Amino acid sequence: MMALFEKAPAKINLSLDVLSKREDNYHNIEMVMTTIDLSDRIKLYELKQDRIEISLESRFVPSDERNLAFKAAYALKQIYGIRAGVHINIEKNIPVSAGLGGGSTDAAAVLRGLNRLWSLGIPNDELARLGSTIGTDVPFCIYGKTGIAKGRGEIIEPLPSPPPCWVVLAKPDIGVSSKTIFQRIIINELAHPQTNKIIQALRENDFQKLCIHSGNSLESITVELYPEVQRIKEAMRQSGAQGVLMSGSGPTVYGLVEQESKARRIYNGMRGFCEEVYYVRLLG
Repeated sequence: MMALFEKAPAKINLSLDVLSKREDNYHNIEMVMTTIDLSDRIKLYELKQDRIEISLESRFVPSDERNLAFKAAYALKQIYGIRAGVHINIEKNIPVSAGLGGGSTDAAAVLRGLNRLWSLGIPNDELARLGSTIGTDVPFCIYGKTGIAKGRGEIIEPLPSPPPCWVVLAKPDIGVSSKTIFQRIIINELAHPQTNKIIQALRENDFQKLCIHSGNSLESITVELYPEVQRIKEAMRQSGAQGVLMSGSGPTVYGLVEQESKARRIYNGMRGFCEEVYYVRLLG
């Protein structure tokens, strides 16, 4: 039985701006994202039977058609008329409902992996278009690295990598539904980050400018529902992290740190605030 492995790295938002409500009830967004060295691991096995199976060890993630990885495989089979089957094993390392794109990156990894497993030769831009029907972050996760996502998330433009640094992440013991957060948006009440300043910081490889201008339009909404997000932000700032921001719709808060020794110290300090704390390198 042939097996194929695919890495599915998490993402963080360096900026997230919600621009307007669309007629299709989605929102026009502008997000600068980059990948980090915290990854799920996807293993794909060919099946003789024409079916999709999912296996994983997580009581928080469904292993049926609700799983985004299942939806990705199903969409690929439907659109390209594939009559083969696949077993998808997901080794979860990325926290669930955390604002780190865990489900989206799994779906993207399945699309990339099945493209190879079944020798389909589909270009990335086509996979990204298919991914946009599955989830907002899937198109970015197809490409990975660093980029800006526009529209509903389906328009991706690559950007230079951020300056090398460490990322400390802290996730409180809550799960946040993106749908719930987006339903509470009132556009003219949002704070809008200066996305152009973030892009400029990346192009200039300027760590301080990147930290100063990072911003997330959804933070105020999530913090109102979950005040512990703000408490974690304040604790991380006080411990010396820079560019402290909530990723996605939350609740994970991250801080950027230039020295590993300082990142390790902040990591140890943050473990007093919540159980799920990580320190990793940027990949993007």
